[in-house]
Amino acid sequence: MTTREDFVSRFGGVFEHSPFIAERAFDAGTVREPLTASCVHAALAEQFRAASYDERLGVLCAHPDLAGRLAIAGGLTEDSRKEQAGAGLDRLSPEEHAHFTALNTAYTTKFGFPFIIAVKGLTKDDILSSFEARIDNSREMEFATACAQVEKIARLRLESLIPEKD
Repeated sequence: MTTREDFVSRFGGVFEHSPFIAERAFDAGTVREPLTASCVHAALAEQFRAASYDERLGVLCAHPDLAGRLAIAGGLTEDSRKEQAGAGLDRLSPEEHAHFTALNTAYTTKFGFPFIIAVKGLTKDDILSSFEARIDNSREMEFATACAQVEKIARLRLESLIPEKD
């Protein structure tokens, strides 16, 4: 049987820098053995959705800018680094980097949290396209979209940690 400490240690970072989600999921008793990506994601997502607006905003704000200062300085979590590298965001030209920086600044200024997108399977052009389209959204629409993307990122991270069993 998985202990609370083991569960939080293993899954506390699935929602970026937000172990309280894993703590609450374990404490709620909704996590069942054997652990699968589906069951753990359902338990974590339930707690994320039940969190207060300010707590969910905190989870959004814990995400790094895409191709931002943390990436350049090597300060991303290992998951974020791999995800951004997989989309080619670690190999931007100076012009592309400047474009991302301008979009990051405009987006964060408008919405109060960083642009969040599950980058797995996307190219830098796909990401830029989404960035440019979403910046015109209302704050309410973008908050909901960002939360959905956070859940998708969590699901992808869980699938790499515990692949589904047949």
